[in-house]
Amino acid sequence: MASGVLTVRDLARRSQAAAGAKDREGWLGLFADDAIVEDPIGPSPLDPDGRGHRGSAAIATFYDTVIGRVEGMRFEIERSYLCGDEVADVGSIHLTLPGGHHSEVRGVFTYRGDRNGKIAALRAYWEFGNIIQSTDSPDRRTPST
Repeated sequence: MASGVLTVRDLARRSQAAAGAKDREGWLGLFADDAIVEDPIGPSPLDPDGRGHRGSAAIATFYDTVIGRVEGMRFEIERSYLCGDEVADVGSIHLTLPGGHHSEVRGVFTYRGDRNGKIAALRAYWEFGNIIQSTDSPDRRTPST
């Protein structure tokens, strides 16, 4: 990214904070008009055709149908690798779902920035079959190694 502009790691942290705060407009405002969100990458119940959510309207719909439906979201980043205009975060997303259920999604979350200081791509590598489900609060569970 251009000198004096936020790094894509900074953008990733802002994205994670806005999602966790349920700040819809703040989260959407971080993305370029032609950005793509692939979360997770490939076909899934969240994206049956596996093409991702491209453009402002599609990303807003993704927010409303995925992020907007959870009661809480907290990112726990274990490692982060910044390379040029991209960052790869390794860690977990802790979700509080309606009804008091909790899930943990472990994966690799990548962000690519553009020359205007916006997120051009958010891509998440995780598997539906590996989601950890619990009725305990994520803060009370024993972390696994």
